[in-house]
Amino acid sequence: MEQKPLLPKLSELLISERIETGYQTGDWKDAVREAGKLLYKTGIVKEEYIEAMVETCQELGPYIVIAKGIALPHAAPEKGALQTGLSMLALDPPVEFGNKYNDPVKLVIGLAALDHEMHIEALRSLAEIFIDEELRQKLLNADQKSEITEIILTFEQRQ
Repeated sequence: MEQKPLLPKLSELLISERIETGYQTGDWKDAVREAGKLLYKTGIVKEEYIEAMVETCQELGPYIVIAKGIALPHAAPEKGALQTGLSMLALDPPVEFGNKYNDPVKLVIGLAALDHEMHIEALRSLAEIFIDEELRQKLLNADQKSEITEIILTFEQRQ
């Protein structure tokens, strides 16, 4: 029986080259594109995946705003995902995505996954960190890449 590979740790999915803080934009589409560019620049997705992320948001609405202040744009694997990975874009100031319950968005987390199973596993990893109110607030308030990577490493050490 073939064994599926385990999902990498959150710190392996979200490396510092895919984190940007203090990003200024007044437009959710630009924020999604920037999160996609962070994935593209590090070889996680093909360039066309970036626009597919925006199109998915337009087609399905602001459901990607998964929690207060946090958006998770993504697209289907066949739209250009090359690896499973995450990017994180901290917006300053936060931006409206059109979700009346969870706007404005401060953190945009780009997600690319090779298949549905990896997509679910990556979401599970993220959910674990965001369920912890203290960690979620620390991530929302972090203004340096090093703070974000430290929060994630501390979380993993507690696991």
